[in-house]
Amino acid sequence: MANLLGARTTLLDDSPRSSPTRGAAAGGMLIVAVVFVVVLLWAKWIPYAARTAHVSGTHTWSGSSILAVGGVHAGNAPSWHAATTFTRAYVKAIWKALAAAVLISAAIQALLSRAWLLRMMNRRGRVQSAVIGGLVSTPSMMCTCCTAPVASTLRRDGVSSSAAVAYWLGNPLLNPAVLVFLAFVAPWQWTVTRLGMGVALVVGGSALVSRLTDRPAPAAAVEQLTGSSPLDSPSGPADWFAQAPARFARALLRLTLTLLPEYLVVVMLIGAFRGWLFPLGRDHLHTGVLVVLIAAVVGTLLVIPTAGEIPILQGLAVAGLSLGGVGALLVTLPAASLPGMAMVWRAFGWRLTLSVAALVAVGGVLAGALLSAL
Repeated sequence: MANLLGARTTLLDDSPRSSPTRGAAAGGMLIVAVVFVVVLLWAKWIPYAARTAHVSGTHTWSGSSILAVGGVHAGNAPSWHAATTFTRAYVKAIWKALAAAVLISAAIQALLSRAWLLRMMNRRGRVQSAVIGGLVSTPSMMCTCCTAPVASTLRRDGVSSSAAVAYWLGNPLLNPAVLVFLAFVAPWQWTVTRLGMGVALVVGGSALVSRLTDRPAPAAAVEQLTGSSPLDSPSGPADWFAQAPARFARALLRLTLTLLPEYLVVVMLIGAFRGWLFPLGRDHLHTGVLVVLIAAVVGTLLVIPTAGEIPILQGLAVAGLSLGGVGALLVTLPAASLPGMAMVWRAFGWRLTLSVAALVAVGGVLAGALLSAL
């Protein structure tokens, strides 16, 4: 057992990364950009273009609530059936995006110069870094769990906490495809609330939690100021590219072994307990301040695929859930989740991770108030 643990520790340790020449760094960035475009065309852009064409013509959402798969309803006791049916439906919905995220993350680790990455992402002020993180997040359009591997990689490589958190939250909250979907199938107030609170949380919220929890970056913090890394060792372009496949394979294996097992376990637990975790829609839980608070908390914990909040909110709105409850879930359901937190906590630290969860919950309460006012 000790040998196995030692081997696993060796495998998961970060090995020194060679420092490429300017030409090699440019070549690596080009390859990462190609990987980014190709996998997102496959996993996101082409499917979303087709869905946009459909909803623009019908103004209806054809999907159903993932929380109700397997015949599970609010108040139902935990069960193996609830766990497995939810996990199957969730993995079927997100596997392409998760595969894309792991490939992008591994490509960043293996091919992207840390110095270049940090010059792009880290700015002098927290707000400026959060703006960059939010802008970089919008093309990938991932859910909170699928974007977690990339956000973790950014943080481990020395990207500031404000930029990494903004990237993590910006993917689901500022997803342009979901905003377009909402504009076609939901009242305009939903879209305005989602966009307004999304920008506030991604930019202002990320800067705030960074200020409250900041500590030295977990790797290569000196790069923020110098653009060089103590983990880098000089290497020529030929050596650097020759070592890239091995670096990519190690990063891919490390991501798979450290993130996916615990991710699936937490998803199954949420699936098993979803009847208790999501009591909204039963009995008297429709209106009042308590409903908004419950919605803000459970929405922060639950996990859904991209745009999965749309059928959930449409069903709850028809069932009589208050605007405050709808507004809270509109922000919290996509923004964070227990599986997402489980995937980022090693890179972010528990203090920053829990602060982001609290930020999302508070943002949900404010979103409920905003939607009610509109």
